[in-house]
Amino acid sequence: MSSTEFNNLLLGNADFLRPYAITLTKDAESAKDLYQETLFRALANREKYLAGTNIRAWLYTIMRNIFINNYRRGNRQYRLLDNAAGESLLHQQQPAVGNFAETNLRVKDVQMAVYNLPVIFKQPFLLYFEGYKYYEIAAILNEPLGTVKSRIHFARKMLKTRIARY
Repeated sequence: MSSTEFNNLLLGNADFLRPYAITLTKDAESAKDLYQETLFRALANREKYLAGTNIRAWLYTIMRNIFINNYRRGNRQYRLLDNAAGESLLHQQQPAVGNFAETNLRVKDVQMAVYNLPVIFKQPFLLYFEGYKYYEIAAILNEPLGTVKSRIHFARKMLKTRIARY
């Protein structure tokens, strides 16, 4: 297949990539970058395309792979910057100096909310919070496993509504 034929085939099927790029990135600017990178890689690797195969599937695969690689690379870079000595404060979303009085108030509020749970929910939740597995809690309380799971679920749900302001 000549390069002109490949270019025409590529341009004829490139418009289908735009919605897929937006679906992957959830951002218009990132989608444009992904779209351009996909077309560039397709042109750079045109000799790997086998004539007669589904070019849309080939382009979708290229785009998906670029997206996954960029995502993984972004996670690694973020972790590397976060572990660097001077960079850690740049990525924190907390003030540089902690407010221990505010933290203590939050802990007291959480403890009070747990204390005020009905006993039927408090017991399995506290055991779960201490690190016991569901089946261990079921054995300790002599309750069915499903009952223990649902009680812990409802306890968490109650705590979530009671401590919603944080």
